[in-house]
Amino acid sequence: MTKKSQKLSDQKTTKPSTSDAPSVKKNPPKDLKINEEIAEEDILGGLIFSTTDEVPIPEKLIDQVIGQDRATEAITKAALQHRHVMMIGSPGTGKSMLAKAMAELLPKEELQDVLVYENSDDKNVPKIRTVPTGKGQQIIDAHKEEAKKQNQMRSFLMWMIIIAVVGYALLIAQDPLLGILAAAVIYIAFRYSSRNADALIPNLLINNAEQNTAPFHDATGSHAGALLGDVRHDPFQSGGMETPAHERVEAGAIHKAHKGVLFIDEINTLELRSQQMLMTAVQERKFSITGQSERSSGAMVQTEPVPTDFIMIAAGNLDAMQNMHPALRNRIKGYGYELYMDNTIKDTPELRRKYVQFVAQEITNDGRIPHFTKEAVEEILVEARRRASRKGHLTLGFRSLGGLIRAAGDLARSAEEKYATQEHVLQAKSRSRSIEQQLADEYAQRRKDYALSSNDGTSIARVNGLAVMGEDSGIVLPVMAEVTPSQGRGKIIATGQLQKIAEESIKNVSAIIKKFSEKGLTDRDIHVQFVQSYEGIEGDSASVTVATAVLSALENVPVKQDVAMTGSLSVRGDVLPVGGVTHKIEAAAKAGISRVIIPKANEQDVMLSSEYTDLVEMVSATNICDVLDFALVNSAKKTKLIRKLKKSFT
Repeated sequence: MTKKSQKLSDQKTTKPSTSDAPSVKKNPPKDLKINEEIAEEDILGGLIFSTTDEVPIPEKLIDQVIGQDRATEAITKAALQHRHVMMIGSPGTGKSMLAKAMAELLPKEELQDVLVYENSDDKNVPKIRTVPTGKGQQIIDAHKEEAKKQNQMRSFLMWMIIIAVVGYALLIAQDPLLGILAAAVIYIAFRYSSRNADALIPNLLINNAEQNTAPFHDATGSHAGALLGDVRHDPFQSGGMETPAHERVEAGAIHKAHKGVLFIDEINTLELRSQQMLMTAVQERKFSITGQSERSSGAMVQTEPVPTDFIMIAAGNLDAMQNMHPALRNRIKGYGYELYMDNTIKDTPELRRKYVQFVAQEITNDGRIPHFTKEAVEEILVEARRRASRKGHLTLGFRSLGGLIRAAGDLARSAEEKYATQEHVLQAKSRSRSIEQQLADEYAQRRKDYALSSNDGTSIARVNGLAVMGEDSGIVLPVMAEVTPSQGRGKIIATGQLQKIAEESIKNVSAIIKKFSEKGLTDRDIHVQFVQSYEGIEGDSASVTVATAVLSALENVPVKQDVAMTGSLSVRGDVLPVGGVTHKIEAAAKAGISRVIIPKANEQDVMLSSEYTDLVEMVSATNICDVLDFALVNSAKKTKLIRKLKKSFT
C-alpha cells in the first residue's frame, strides 16, 4: 500500500516545464501547450500552465460539461430533434448544467410573445394571441397610447359637461346642491366608462423581448399555480370595481418555457395531479390557464389554450422513477431519451486536462475567489481520484468537488493571497468536512471516552467492523455476538436497526455457520449486536464482520482488536467487494486501528490520503478462511476451524 501511495505522490509532484520538454505541441481548442511525453503519467495530463487564469474557458455551456459524453450527445440530438429527456443519477453530476446547455442550442428566432385579451362574448374565457418576440410590448404600448387619447377626450368632454351643468344649476335653476349632485353623477359615469376603455388593453403574458437564448425555466418543487399558471382572486367582483379577468391571468412555468426548456429536478416530488396536467401540456403543446384554488374567483376563469411547445428535461435520483406518473415517463421514453448519469469516468490524460478546465470554470463562475496555482490544481485532481473510489477513475461529483475549490479559494482570499495554493486546498479538505464526516468523528470520540471502542488486545466475539456514513466518510462499527440456550428452534437474532439488505446478509452468514461450525445450533440462539448503530445498517458490507464475531463466539476463539474489517460474504464463504473502502480504512486509521481486512477485489479502489498511508496496513482476503486466519488469535481451535473451512472449499 505504501508503494501505491508513493507512486501517487510522485505523480502529484511532477512538474513539467517548457524548457526541458522535448516534445511539445500546440492544442488549438484550449490554446495551451501539452507535453506529450509525460501526458500519460502526469496528473495534469501534460498540460503546461502556471495558474488557472491562463486556462481558457469555452463560451458554450455544452462545452463546459465534463465527463458525461453520452448525455452530452443525447442533449445535442434532443435539441436538434425537439425530444424530451429524463436524466437519472446522483446529485451534482451535471444534470441541471446540461439542461441549461440545451437552451443555448435551441434557435432564438422561434421565440414568441403571448398576449391575453378580454373576450367581449365571455369575459371568463380570455383570448390568447401569439406574436413574434418583441412585438408584444409594441402592441401593448400602442393600445395604451390609444386608451390615453380616448381618456383625454373623455376628460375634456366630462369637464365641459360638468361646467355646463353647474353653470345651469347656479345661474338659471339657482340650486347649488343640484349642480353638485349632477356633477358627481357625471364624474362617476365618465370614470366608469374610462375603466372599460382600459380593459381593452391586453395583458402581456409572456415577454421574450430581452431573451438572448431560448428560455430556460427551472420548475423544481413548483406548486400547481407556479407550474401550470393561475388566475388571481378578485375580491371586488362587481359594482364597477372588479379587475378584468384577462388582467388577472398569470403564466406558469410550462408557458414561460414555450420554445425553450422546462427543467424539473426531483420530478417524483410533484403532485400526481400536476404530473397529469404536465403530461397534457407535453402531449398537446398547449394548456389553458385557470385558477388553481376552487375557493378563488379565478377558478371561474379559463383562458383559451396557451402555447406550451417546450422541451422537458426531467431529472432525479434512482428513486425518482418509482413515484413518477407512469404515463408521463412513457411519454418521455416514447418521444425522447432516458439517460443514466455516470458517477465516475476513466482516468485519461485528456480527461485530466478537462478537470483543469473545470477548476478554472468554477473560479470564474464564482467571481469572488482567486485563481489556483498549478500545484493547487494537482491537489484537486488527487482528490478527484480519491472520491471516485475506483482505481483508474475520476469522480464526476462536480458539485462537491466545486465546494472544495470554493473553500480553498475562500481561505486564500481571507489570507489576502494572490493565488490559492496547494496548502489552501489541504486546509480546505480538513475544514470543509461534510456533516457525515463531522458526525463520524464525534461518534469515534464518544466511543473512546466511554471505552466503547478498542484498538488493542484481544476479545472473544467482538469485532471491529467498518461502515460508511453518507458518501464521503467512514466509521468504525463494533459488532458483538453471544450464544445462548434457545427456548425453541435455534436462530440468529440481529439488532441495530438493520435494513432489508442487511437482514438478508445475516441469513447468508447463518448458512455458513450452520455448515462449517461443529457446534450444533438447533438448541442455541445467536445474538448479534451492532453497537450504537444510531443511523441503522444498510447493505451487506458487515457480513464478514458478523461471521467472524459469531464463529469466535461459537468456537471460543479471541479476535485481535487491532484489526478492523469490511466485506460482503456469499453463502459459499467468498469475500465479495463493497463500496467506500477508502473512507472505511481512513476511519480505522483515525481510531488507532493498525490493520484492516478488505476484499481482494477492492485493492485497486484504495486511494488513501498521504496522512494515513503510514498508519494502517491493508490486508486482502478472498474467502472467510483468509479473514479468520488473520483476525483470530493463533490457537488449536483456530487451526482446526480453518482446516475444516478450507476442506469444504476444495
